[in-house]
Amino acid sequence: MIWPSRGGADLATDRRARVAEALRAELSDLIAREIKDPRVTRGLVSLGEIQVNRDLSVAHVGVSVLVGDPDGALAGLQAAATFLRGPLARRLKLRIAPHLTFYLDRGHEMSRRLGDIIRDDDRKRREADGTSDEPTDADEPTDARAQADGEAGDGGSDTGEDAGRSSEDSNA
Repeated sequence: MIWPSRGGADLATDRRARVAEALRAELSDLIAREIKDPRVTRGLVSLGEIQVNRDLSVAHVGVSVLVGDPDGALAGLQAAATFLRGPLARRLKLRIAPHLTFYLDRGHEMSRRLGDIIRDDDRKRREADGTSDEPTDADEPTDARAQADGEAGDGGSDTGEDAGRSSEDSNA
């Protein structure tokens, strides 16, 4: 039997993605259970994207600090990086314990800002139109969905009427 060939680059990328996901899960657990640094434990820290190099010796970890001091939490995590390497490699059964570098990931902050801008723009548009009491576009069905519902309703009503007539005919 001949197995289909997947390029070596694909296999390496798949492995790096799997290791990055496993790193995220184990790092989350280690940070929650093992780190006692008040700069980290005072706030709410969320792990974002993790980038791993080809030989899995370095991992860049994106961190979002949802509550607390971002700079303090980042400094606390960077100080704990050497402590985290050993348990992390043992849990994941990695030959080389990855060198961890943490950086501030501002994705959550940007997402929140964009949501605020969209809501503000929508509010201004409704005020300009004088329709501040109407629901937003997200609450209304799209044209395609309304047409599909209308077609389905028309087809179903014909069948229902036919069924009603046939039962009336049989009763008469």
